[in-house]
Amino acid sequence: MRAIALAYRGQGWVEPNPMVGCVIVRDGVCVGEGFHHRFGGDHAEVDAIKNLAQQRQAIGATAYVTLEPCCHTGKTPPCTNAIVAAGLKRVVVAMRDPFAMVDGGGIRQLQDAGINVSVGIGAAAAAALNAPYLKRLTRQRPWVIGKWAMSLDGRIATVTGDSQWISGELSRGEVHRLRGRVDAIIVGGGTAIADNPTLTARPPGQRIACRIVVAANQLPSRDSNLIRTIDEAAVMVVCGPANDAAELVQLEKLGVELFHCDTNDRLERTQQLLAELGRREFTNVLVEGGSALLSSFASIDELDEIHAYIAPKLIGGATAPGPVGGAGFAELVNSPAYQMIASAKFDDDVRLIARRNR
Repeated sequence: MRAIALAYRGQGWVEPNPMVGCVIVRDGVCVGEGFHHRFGGDHAEVDAIKNLAQQRQAIGATAYVTLEPCCHTGKTPPCTNAIVAAGLKRVVVAMRDPFAMVDGGGIRQLQDAGINVSVGIGAAAAAALNAPYLKRLTRQRPWVIGKWAMSLDGRIATVTGDSQWISGELSRGEVHRLRGRVDAIIVGGGTAIADNPTLTARPPGQRIACRIVVAANQLPSRDSNLIRTIDEAAVMVVCGPANDAAELVQLEKLGVELFHCDTNDRLERTQQLLAELGRREFTNVLVEGGSALLSSFASIDELDEIHAYIAPKLIGGATAPGPVGGAGFAELVNSPAYQMIASAKFDDDVRLIARRNR
């Protein structure tokens, strides 16, 4: 579906708004197309109308749009007004927008103006396109992407903790592109100390992610790469009663934002963090490890999507860590199931992308 493909062009640019694409067809010929380019800019329908070679081409034409046109004034005027003014006779909407200020109102406005509206064609593809937006609206939580690189035998490091680098340069480049379109990158305190990461996108992407360290016991050092680059991107430390209060004060003086949880329980802390990120309207967040942190998200069933990079290496070792640690699931019937949605090859590495079956 062309409108879906167009919508994906806005990925990373439009959040917390949804990605939307629109195609205008007259007499069986595409005469205009558009998409939502960036947050605060023209919506897809307006963009498509503006892209017509001649404005009269819209008269009597059909618009195919991936999401219900908006009917309220936000950063831009209502798209329904533009559709009516353009003279379109039919609008095919893939799915309704559950946003409270739309949610069927756009469809009703178009119908009241005498426009024929069809809903549901391409609904599954449209829902997959905007799954992060829909989760944020319906559950007030961001879409959580778990990422790891592992060997053929499922290890993310050796028994000594050596992990740089399991995957190749092309794979790491793809990870930087992913970093460049998310609102936050999350790691555990142990990973922040062991790897001393910067957690920025290189080169910079569409968004500048907040870098979050979930510090069960271990806090990032004051001379870490995260602190050294705090002027490039925000750093948040998720802390609890067990963390050293004096050291937290020092980190705060260096510009670190502290998010205080009222518990040391790792699962409750993860829930509190997700609620806070939802409150901030974060749409996509990336969890890069370690295995204990990934286990926390998996245990509360909040790993929505997985990007697994598999390198053709053998590491071995009974105690070498796998990507998801913790106690694990005792029975397969209770383990979360995923649907494989994409695979790609980067030199000798293979990337698998899977989404949670809901």
